[in-house]
Amino acid sequence: MTALLPSLLSGIALGLSAGLSPGPLTTLLLGETLRHGRAAGLRIAFVPLISDLPIVLLSVFVLSQLSDFDPVLGGISLAGGLFVAYLAYESFAIPPLKADLASHPPSTLRKGVITNFFNPHPYLFWVAVGAPLMLRPDSGPAAILFVTAFYICLVGSKIAMALLIARFRDLLVSHFYLFINRFLGLVLLFFSFVLLKDCLKYFHLLD
Repeated sequence: MTALLPSLLSGIALGLSAGLSPGPLTTLLLGETLRHGRAAGLRIAFVPLISDLPIVLLSVFVLSQLSDFDPVLGGISLAGGLFVAYLAYESFAIPPLKADLASHPPSTLRKGVITNFFNPHPYLFWVAVGAPLMLRPDSGPAAILFVTAFYICLVGSKIAMALLIARFRDLLVSHFYLFINRFLGLVLLFFSFVLLKDCLKYFHLLD
């Protein structure tokens, strides 16, 4: 169990950060919840379970073919560390969320999937962060635990956001939302250092 704990904590922290951070899907969820109610927001919350599957499978397949090329994996770990550091910066710099309340028809699940499919963040995350974590030499059950925890927290945080906003609209200007994101920014900085440490190992600069 102790060996699985880092994967569990990684999945939880990265999933919460992905679920709560601003972006096209979060904006769509907020707008749908405020304009059309809880059910519309919940529909958007489940979008990652549909749109991310091909991205995850492709990223893991491609990187598994490169498992014997340490310099390539080192470069990917470097990119991943820098990307997570950028996500941490976004978490610190986040302004209060706002949504356009103009009248629009409810979005379909298909629109949510298309919105997320053309969002660059899932691609960057899975190529540079998620897949390398899953393909570590000591992965196996840890990889399954990581993905499970990641998506439970990602989708769960978006469900919670839709439910809370449907009931408490003032959450959009709440300092609590900002506090949570800044705390997650500190956690992301930690994982950025973990990936940069992996980069040094791949380049044989660190034992």
